[in-house]
Amino acid sequence: MSGHNKWSTIKRKKGANDAARAKIFTKIGRELAVAVKNGGPDPNNNAKLRDVIAKAKQNNVPNDNIERMLKKAAGDTDSTNYEEIIYEGYGPSGVAVVVEALTDNRNRTAGEVRHYFDKAGGNMGNPGSVTFMFSRQGVIIIEKEDTDEDQLMEDALEAGATDFLTDDEDIFEIRTEPNDIGLVRDDLEAKGYTIVSSEPAYIPSTYVRLDSQDDMKKMSRMIDMFDENEDVQNIYHNWENEDEYEEQ
Repeated sequence: MSGHNKWSTIKRKKGANDAARAKIFTKIGRELAVAVKNGGPDPNNNAKLRDVIAKAKQNNVPNDNIERMLKKAAGDTDSTNYEEIIYEGYGPSGVAVVVEALTDNRNRTAGEVRHYFDKAGGNMGNPGSVTFMFSRQGVIIIEKEDTDEDQLMEDALEAGATDFLTDDEDIFEIRTEPNDIGLVRDDLEAKGYTIVSSEPAYIPSTYVRLDSQDDMKKMSRMIDMFDENEDVQNIYHNWENEDEYEEQ
């Protein structure tokens, strides 16, 4: 998503009701399990696990929950095998959509994803049909309140950031190479900055504006359906004026 849309998503998650927060916790637990299985239970030796733990804390997962998730993942020798899959497609009026999933049943998830695209008046595409319009980057979000812009920009670039964006009224957005996000995040946290969000993302190179209220409603509902699906970890799109619909 664009920086502005990304911030909208973060605010929506932070204000989620108990049922929605439970789904977020479940998704993060699945990511923790995969990270432990692939790299071991020690975050000091597993950069991916460190990133997921940071994501859990940013999403207000209590420390006790994180510890339980880690113990369960480390001790579960017969844990479910989750497969990482990228789905691509188009929403209404040609909005490009990239969906990241962790699933233990490829056929089930593919069928559900296809259904969401169809219900929104779009269609699921083949691998590569949409991702060429996005670039993979690390995205770190810091709220502007009480943050010195010049100092943060200097600190971020010194830590290895590739870009520093200030267009949004509420947040600073720091871009990194995907594999550098943890290093930059840890460096900024060590300097006292509070990180709202830090994770790799698909950043669109072009955007689509929706003018039809019906298209906006369909696109918003499609995003909600993806968010509600426990197999879906993230959804990215190039819908430019998402916030205009949310404010109505």
